Amino acid sequence: MTKPAKRRVPKRPFWERGYHSHGYWSGKEKLGTVKLGAKGEWDGVYRWQAGNQAGQSATLAQAKQAVEQVVLIGTRQLQLFQDEGG
Repeated sequence: MTKPAKRRVPKRPFWERGYHSHGYWSGKEKLGTVKLGAKGEWDGVYRWQAGNQAGQSATLAQAKQAVEQVVLIGTRQLQLFQDEGG
């Protein structure tokens, strides 16, 4: 008997908690981050970055949502300037 073919399931991005930051990962590729200030110096602002966009949010949930939206738009939108090997 032959084994059934394995279906490739696309990897879903996930959040990983770190020290003073949260990372948004897809496999081994880092898609975005949300950073906090140092423990004694934190000003209550969450700074996020994904691709070439960055911003600030008042809550962690808003910052994570902003990163997810930027990543989603980046994967759905056609690249304007693609490197064509030349």
